[in-house]
Amino acid sequence: MPRKTIPGGGWQAIRYTLRKALQVGPWRLWQRMRSRNACKTCALGMGGMKGGMVNEAGHFPEVCKKSLQAQVADMIGALPADYFEKNPLEALMKLTPKQAEDAGRISYPVILEPGANKFRTISWNDALTLISDRLKETQPDEAAFYASGRSSNEAAFLLHSFARVYGSNHTMNCSYYCHQASGVGLKMAFGTGTATVDLDDIGRADLVFLIGANPASNHPRLMTQLANLRGRGGEIIVVNPLRESGLETFFVPSQVKSMLMGSKIASLFVQPKVGGDIAFLVGVLKQLDEQGLVKQDFLAQHADGHYEVLEHVRSVDWQRITTDSGVDRSTINETAAKLANSKAAIFAWAMGITHHQWGVDNVLALCNLAIASGHIGRPGAGMMPIRGHSNVQGIGSIGYSPALQDSIREALERAYGGAKLPTTEGYDTHAMVEAADNGKLQFLFNLGGNLWGSNPDSDWASRAMQKVKTMVYLSTKLNPGHFYGRGQTTLILPVLARDEEPQPTTQESMFNYVRISEGGTPNVEGPIRSESDIICDIADRVLSTQPVDWKRLKDLREVRKIIGEIIPGWDKMRTIDDTKEEFTISGRIYHTPAFSTATGKASMIKTPLPDLDPDELMLMTIRSEGQFNTVVYEEYDIYRGVPHRYCILMAAEDIKRLGLKDGQRVTVRGEAGSMDNIEVVEGHIRAGVAAMYYPESNVLIKSRIDVRSKTPAFKSAPIRIEINKSSGSQSQTSAKSLS
Repeated sequence: MPRKTIPGGGWQAIRYTLRKALQVGPWRLWQRMRSRNACKTCALGMGGMKGGMVNEAGHFPEVCKKSLQAQVADMIGALPADYFEKNPLEALMKLTPKQAEDAGRISYPVILEPGANKFRTISWNDALTLISDRLKETQPDEAAFYASGRSSNEAAFLLHSFARVYGSNHTMNCSYYCHQASGVGLKMAFGTGTATVDLDDIGRADLVFLIGANPASNHPRLMTQLANLRGRGGEIIVVNPLRESGLETFFVPSQVKSMLMGSKIASLFVQPKVGGDIAFLVGVLKQLDEQGLVKQDFLAQHADGHYEVLEHVRSVDWQRITTDSGVDRSTINETAAKLANSKAAIFAWAMGITHHQWGVDNVLALCNLAIASGHIGRPGAGMMPIRGHSNVQGIGSIGYSPALQDSIREALERAYGGAKLPTTEGYDTHAMVEAADNGKLQFLFNLGGNLWGSNPDSDWASRAMQKVKTMVYLSTKLNPGHFYGRGQTTLILPVLARDEEPQPTTQESMFNYVRISEGGTPNVEGPIRSESDIICDIADRVLSTQPVDWKRLKDLREVRKIIGEIIPGWDKMRTIDDTKEEFTISGRIYHTPAFSTATGKASMIKTPLPDLDPDELMLMTIRSEGQFNTVVYEEYDIYRGVPHRYCILMAAEDIKRLGLKDGQRVTVRGEAGSMDNIEVVEGHIRAGVAAMYYPESNVLIKSRIDVRSKTPAFKSAPIRIEINKSSGSQSQTSAKSLS
């Protein structure tokens, strides 16, 4: 029988909040949560000048377990002064992601030198001198600069502009491993790579088409909006191979009725095969076309390419659609009917759509459906990629990418006193790791994140990153990437969290809304510095003051003025320090059908169905309820009833077919590697699909990359299962760390 699952939210969320508050002090936590700083977790939009626990629409209270987990994690004590003396590299490599997270805040710089088995402390001056000396002796084309989505716009802008003045365009961010397929697909269809709706539009919609996402675990504050939609009679179509309890019923803690009775979420739950999304979406469009429900007038006036797309849809037979999607005809028809009856629909998705070799085609198929049904270019209707890190979109917006638009590059050259910036296209994130493996990378600067843990094929990522001569990490806490993704020389520099910064910073939400974070005082003592201050010091040591006075740019007001001058739609950034006016970036929200394409029309693009092997067991990697990206806060996945992370969720049909039992230990083999002593867990998942936790299962996954977005296929990896010779136990105790 499947493990007992618990609906999302509710009293368990409140009990968890109280437990966390007692851990760090209730009043102290309340003050931090109410400070005017953008949320540290997802990009939904909590915080800023409107105050903590307030969203960009001004609603209070807006808070969730994810934000509490991140806040409490930053409030724990510092690593002991002798931590690295007592923990050699061998011991550090045995830490699970949670153990590394729980070890404490990094409060002093450390270095691991060639041949050493321990990190040692190093002074800030010696660390920055070493970094600047290594950069001076490195050819710019052999240096790369990676950024996660948790940093500020200002720090990211300083780092990528320094890299370009230095001579390198190898500036890539974590979106290449999450929503890059969304950006590419949306840009092709509408001329913008971000959401086409704002937060208020969810309140105007009467249907949300939620595909390849689990906001109950990963973006809990979105659940309030979905519960409200159902409460006013709207529809929610959930499309996911794994039936998530939190998407069926959710108990919204801020609503009394919901807390007592629960809020129904999904009005229709569709479970396609892994890789079956395009077939399913093509099927829904085919049904609309056959029933005469395609908005032909809208297509004629506001779309290009619709003839070719509809011809392709008509050419695909129903047998291929139902077989490849794994969805029966009646469910496809019901989906199409709900969409046709909707007055305003929003299409929302996350990594379940992007993490495939055909991720861009998945997004384009979703865009085709929105265009053909007329649910784009008006209030309450449009596209909503559900972003993860709270500033991953902002980092891309301010130019942190391998190639700058010519107009932005030329404007930056003028702003930086005539500096000539490189015009060659830099590495994307995966290409950068490949370059490291090929010995073409001597220096790698990591602005937050866990690059190693974000890569497919963990053994390959370890090998590649350990070839880099100098590896630099700016981090608040430890993670396994510091040890497995080390270089020949590795420096870890401690940085302040967003609400500890001495100066205000800005972040961008998934709704294109730029927020201000006021900063505050550090949670722990020690020589911890802000990211922007460190970057400016390194830039000054490497490049001096010509043509850019990097010391002047330590004043982040000056950085914001430059961003406002050169980044399209960000002109209000120039005066934000005086006006305190948070703003929506212009030119991205489509409330009228006038799009940012060459013709001003939306583009429909044909999406071929992938060739799938019906006999393969396909793995989709998942996050737990107690996790944010690669950071693990809790081992127990309460919503799924799974007690640990070293397990594989399978359908009862597959368990029986393979001669297995619930609780049995097996070996899971993928294209890149294997994992032993993995517990079989019967789950509410579609037959032919298995699920395992990310990042632990990355070791299984070969680097199958979408050719247009360069995003790895974390959600469609073939695996096989072998029974352990000593198996037979149905223990539910935690499996040992595989390290």
